[in-house]
Amino acid sequence: MESGPAIFAGTVFALFGAALLLWTGTRVAHRAPVAHGVQQTAAATLASLAGLGALALAVWSFTRV
Repeated sequence: MESGPAIFAGTVFALFGAALLLWTGTRVAHRAPVAHGVQQTAAATLASLAGLGALALAVWSFTRV
């Protein structure tokens, strides 16, 4: 019974983390701003850390199944 919410949460975290990393990488590759009003390096670093954090939470959620 408890594996359903863990699978759902893991899937959501995995999709969000992967999409955020893909979006950030695309913005950096095109030299477009990742966040307006913030230095490119700082914004890309924080967005990448958030994406990796979401992927880490996905892995953790999937280990709880």
